[in-house]
Amino acid sequence: MADAEIIAVGSEMLTSQRIDTNSLYITDQLNALGVEVHRKLIIGDDRALLTDAVQSALTHAGIVILTGGLGPTEDDVTRQAVADALNRELVFSQEICDAIEERFRRRQRNMAEINKRQAYVVAGAEVLPNTNGTAPGQWIVNDGRIIIMLPGPPGELKPLFANECVPRLTKLLPAQVIRARFYRVTGFTESDLDALIAPVYTKYANPSTTILASPGDIQIHLRARCGSAEDSERLLAEVGDPIEALLGRHLFSRNGEPLEEIVGALLRERGATLSVAESCTGGMVGQRITSIAGSSDYFVGGFVTYTDRMKTDLLGVDPALISQHTAVSKEVAAAMAEGARARTGSTFAISITGEAGPESSTGSPVGTIFVGFVSPEGPPEVLRFAMPGDRPRIRGFATQAALDLLRRRLMRLDEP
Repeated sequence: MADAEIIAVGSEMLTSQRIDTNSLYITDQLNALGVEVHRKLIIGDDRALLTDAVQSALTHAGIVILTGGLGPTEDDVTRQAVADALNRELVFSQEICDAIEERFRRRQRNMAEINKRQAYVVAGAEVLPNTNGTAPGQWIVNDGRIIIMLPGPPGELKPLFANECVPRLTKLLPAQVIRARFYRVTGFTESDLDALIAPVYTKYANPSTTILASPGDIQIHLRARCGSAEDSERLLAEVGDPIEALLGRHLFSRNGEPLEEIVGALLRERGATLSVAESCTGGMVGQRITSIAGSSDYFVGGFVTYTDRMKTDLLGVDPALISQHTAVSKEVAAAMAEGARARTGSTFAISITGEAGPESSTGSPVGTIFVGFVSPEGPPEVLRFAMPGDRPRIRGFATQAALDLLRRRLMRLDEP
């Protein structure tokens, strides 16, 4: 019974204007009970499709949760679809009907006839009272499996699930605990990373391992499910510790924190400050840094110098450097970092200049990025990158590379 499936019902959920946030909430609540969600579906207001989906879910999930489709209109088909899937009748409940009518009466409104549709219950179902709306939930036990029907509005679903479903599930479920590690890694491609760590994690079905990739930031999720927290943590260590050793300096977070948060903590620990100078990224590094609460403790400011003249006027870059090497060069990146640090008095400064595309303005290949770093301890350092992808990906990779260079220098992981 410790595996679940969630079915969100409603044609509006298949449009670009609606996001299924209910399933995220339910997943979080189920995980706290040691229940894994193995599949999530969105089904439109189609009774036949929904009936098939419920029947399919019951073949492999111990808990099937449906959200939405319990309203009073013709397109609210969840009750009838579940009844069809279980080969049961719908039974009218006068008690529910009276409660709905009383709710309307308290608001000095008359109940429309169609609202009586919400008073039908699948035969054998236990009614879950909805104190925040007119559609009650339903709890059904069928051949040892549980089907739960919940109203769609989050303001109704969340309290109903917390107050009615969680206590029932707690009594029924065996004691299980889910623990997780959430690694974040930079400096690898997804395929290279998997080739490195697969010999470790593929030996285990528990913990489960998931790898997710975004520009310059790969996430590794380990999830262990055991009868106790101690056993879960032991399994995580058994798999996670060897993975950490393989990742080395590329591992920047063990609990899912973004790189800007890690960098901010390192700066705060050292009592240091930072400034940035950006060209092709247009302020993206500064935005990431200041997205962290309390960043004013260490971030003094930034310069977005998109043109050659701004590099000269704001950062003091020698026009001769730009003329000789172009704005996309090691020399200009170094001068930008030095200029930002000199003008702000910051402890450290980082800079980015490059060709993000779609066309090159300097003759350097699109994807060419220079990241500069300067500290009180020596001359500036500049790294050159060849970033893949389109303009958004190149800019994303560039900001990640700049923040990771800063992280590694603050941690003295690989001094140049």
